[in-house]
Amino acid sequence: MRLPVVITKGEDGYYVAEVPVLPGCISQGKTRKEALANIKEAAELCLECMEEEGWSLPENYTLRHVEVGTK
Repeated sequence: MRLPVVITKGEDGYYVAEVPVLPGCISQGKTRKEALANIKEAAELCLECMEEEGWSLPENYTLRHVEVGTK
């Protein structure tokens, strides 16, 4: 299964990785590579827990960028 991952650099210098289609599925690492490895493990655990609790992923989702203005 392929899932989208968003990676940002946190204020502490660590990379923060998040899977938007798995609410609350967030991890981090000292490098992008470490953050990706950690989020993969976190996503697998999230999916396992979701299955046990009877939750499921949305069957279809679309990723888009939006432009927003700043004040």
